[in-house]
Amino acid sequence: MSSNGFEGRSVVVTGAGSGIGRAAALRFAAEGANVLVADLNQETAHETVTAVRTAGGIARAVVGDLSEQAVVDEIVATATSAYGGLDVLVNNAGIMDRMSALADTEDAEWERVIRVNLTAPFMLTRAALPHMLDRGRGAIVFTASEAALRGSAAGTAYTAAKHGIVGLTKSLAVMYRNNGIRANAIAPGATSTNIRVDAEAGAHGPSVVGPHVALAGRVADASEQAAAILFLASDAAGNINGTVLPVDNGWSAI
Repeated sequence: MSSNGFEGRSVVVTGAGSGIGRAAALRFAAEGANVLVADLNQETAHETVTAVRTAGGIARAVVGDLSEQAVVDEIVATATSAYGGLDVLVNNAGIMDRMSALADTEDAEWERVIRVNLTAPFMLTRAALPHMLDRGRGAIVFTASEAALRGSAAGTAYTAAKHGIVGLTKSLAVMYRNNGIRANAIAPGATSTNIRVDAEAGAHGPSVVGPHVALAGRVADASEQAAAILFLASDAAGNINGTVLPVDNGWSAI
């Protein structure tokens, strides 16, 4: 039995094709969990599955846009049918905005970032909850951001979406704490992933945010964020509910 209590448990990780999501999927599998890798990119999703299986773990993939109900339904149906239920949901998938200030944020940028970073986690959590409630237990971990704690780490759309994730986390914790469900979030600081910022040179938003982001300090490895996710999902965190854990080398303390 894994010391973290993941042996044989069913775990869904979104955005698991790369970065924090892949690191988390590998760690859960190494702890004995049965992992469902969800990602938009078919190639990277299957690379993660291959890495898990090569290491002796159990994983399968579902590929698609997490803001589409059919994809959400497939993820939950696959996890529950293949692994006998759903114990842990890691809502990690996300995209960056262009660091745009509000006046410069176009509808397309706003709608895409909110859809991927806030609406998709809402939809998947809504679909997963009945299965967790039936079992009388479940752990949900969101990847928020340093941008969820302040207004100076990203553009308007990303900041609003990640603040929304904090609200979603806390609402879940309150609504379902008497049903065996725990909801927590990590707030990563600067982390080495494949997410890149397509900021417009000289635009107001990047010019204002840039000096604040420069205070982030050391860039974390994705595995450091994954370790925090595993802790919050583990039995060791059994009385931790509704918290947002900064994993940022003290950036949020400045």
